[in-house]
Amino acid sequence: MWRSRGSGEGGEGEGGGLKMDSSEKASATSSPRGRPPRGRPPKLQRTARNGVGKGAEKTPHMAALILARGGSKGIPLKNIKHLAGVPLIGWVLRAAQDAGVFQSIWVSTDHDEIEKVAKQCGAQVHRRSSEVSKDSSTSLDAITEFLSYHNEVDIIGNIQATSPCLHPADLQKVAEMIREDGYDSVFSVVRRHQFRWSEIQKGVSEVTEPLNLNPAKRPRRQDWDGELYENGSFYFAKRHLIEMGYLQGGKMAYYEMRAEHSVDIDVDIDWPIAEQRVLRYGYFGKEKLKEIKLLVCNIDGCLTNGHIYVSGNQEEIISYDVRDSIGINLLKKSDIEVRLISERSCSKQTLSSLKLDLRMEIGISNKLAVVDEWRKEMGLCWKEVAYLGNEVSDEECLKKAGMSGVPADACSVAQKAAGYICKSSGGRGAIREFAEHIFLLMEKVNSCQK
Repeated sequence: MWRSRGSGEGGEGEGGGLKMDSSEKASATSSPRGRPPRGRPPKLQRTARNGVGKGAEKTPHMAALILARGGSKGIPLKNIKHLAGVPLIGWVLRAAQDAGVFQSIWVSTDHDEIEKVAKQCGAQVHRRSSEVSKDSSTSLDAITEFLSYHNEVDIIGNIQATSPCLHPADLQKVAEMIREDGYDSVFSVVRRHQFRWSEIQKGVSEVTEPLNLNPAKRPRRQDWDGELYENGSFYFAKRHLIEMGYLQGGKMAYYEMRAEHSVDIDVDIDWPIAEQRVLRYGYFGKEKLKEIKLLVCNIDGCLTNGHIYVSGNQEEIISYDVRDSIGINLLKKSDIEVRLISERSCSKQTLSSLKLDLRMEIGISNKLAVVDEWRKEMGLCWKEVAYLGNEVSDEECLKKAGMSGVPADACSVAQKAAGYICKSSGGRGAIREFAEHIFLLMEKVNSCQK
């Protein structure tokens, strides 16, 4: 999966820090997107610093750092836009947390809403300055600023928020390359089978030339290994290298990711493609998905929009979306039991008029106890239960369920506890949307079992 590239690691120098010759000092400057400038990266000589180097006893502090500026031009606030029901940044944060190789996990941002979502996903937040939040600012600028505030950090794992199919195993292997194999920097690549041709300037009478093939002996795909391209998923580097102005250099290696896990999002057209890819190849957590057998749905704010209408003779009237009725019927046809629950003592007669033919419990103060009783009654484990809720009273059920979701207008407590946030609001197709999400994940379960 990985190969070494670049120079070997130099010996120890005198005193602390690094040694470079004058030509290397002149070239150690940042370039756009945090990549090194043209030319060969410097060979490094260093002594131990905060546990990094020969004879060190302290485990180097490896920090995951996700850069999430609020001023994205291609897709506004794309870092927290929902992809398959999860904020985009949530996918890579989940992978980083479950990798178990980071002493700390950070999001660097200049935006209040991104900070809020990052904290909900369990990350610490570094509020970056306006100086490194400009359109012209590079990744290296933001990383260098972060390090200036965190002397405890020895190794940075710069993970791109726009790579939602990243898996913990990738990060674990790269951490091993840094810590055990002594690499100074490791970056992600993907293998592509694409033939390249020289570019011709407009108005110039030239002919194009092949760059990586002989047209007379054009190879078949299976006869050609292809080429490696940076895919931007992550860049790991030791502190001393970054302080010299490099994310790639020293004893350097690449890590080859699986093609299906290499997904990047830059413009709107990438979004639906990425959503389908992440549902099929994304990382959904440590616990393996199981086939859903029971869906429990809160009535007020999920099945209905939470509005109550009262007729002239004081009868309660509620409304629901016919799309949700279709979603419920599709679930039932797939042998998924659907039941309703409410903490409000709404009229069973009113609910029966919806003709959904579902078992329900109303006036319930402890929803978790009721759902747990239903689960045991059906002989299910919690992983086989899905729950759609929208209120604080749904929090524990959302946390327990194997699959959990909330409508777009659910309260913040419920959203934080849920694994999927619908694009649709309560009473406006949220159940149908969540049903589709269940079906997609069940396809993933079935494909893994084959």
